[in-house]
Amino acid sequence: MGRGVDPEKRRLQMLMQFEMAARSQGFRTIAGIDEAGRGPLAGPVFAAACIIPDKVFFPGINDSKQLTPEKRDKLFIDITSHPEVVYAIGSATSEEIDQINILQATIQAMLRAVEKLNVVPDYLLVDGLKLPHPVIPSQKIIKGDTLSQSIAAASVLAKVSRDRLMLQYDQQWPEYGFKDHKGYGTAKHLAALEKHGPCPIHRKTFAKVCVTSI
Repeated sequence: MGRGVDPEKRRLQMLMQFEMAARSQGFRTIAGIDEAGRGPLAGPVFAAACIIPDKVFFPGINDSKQLTPEKRDKLFIDITSHPEVVYAIGSATSEEIDQINILQATIQAMLRAVEKLNVVPDYLLVDGLKLPHPVIPSQKIIKGDTLSQSIAAASVLAKVSRDRLMLQYDQQWPEYGFKDHKGYGTAKHLAALEKHGPCPIHRKTFAKVCVTSI
């Protein structure tokens, strides 16, 4: 028996199944979209849109939550420095999250990312959400960041971009430990909230923040 296909090559080819299906329907410029930061108690929610040409692969790519920070950083550089990849980042502030809720703020961040692309996509692959774009058709894919390379790339771009901003916020409000938990509701973060109360980037409508504000 001959040697089989390299497992990573096979995995990467499988990650193109939704992109290939869209191309078979006549779409040519397909953007993967994902978010980072829906769950934290502080900071903005980020989203990324990423267009990866056919036959371009990024070994090791996966859902950003399944990657180490070092692997995420390397992939971020690989993706953003590739001359054929088109990407953009969008966000919605903690104030917007409090005003319109986290779901609507996430949708706004995604739409902003699409709007900022310097190439207009004709199809959108979206992780876990039905995205109401006024013109471009989209497909909601549950766990899309593990099933589509372009969505996985967007998850890395959004996660790394948001984490970098939270490191900047840590310098401004070091008492909360944002550099360690990036705004998520860890025991350390909840203890800091109990002691200091919320800061300007906390999501005041989130239950665990509301309790400390009373």
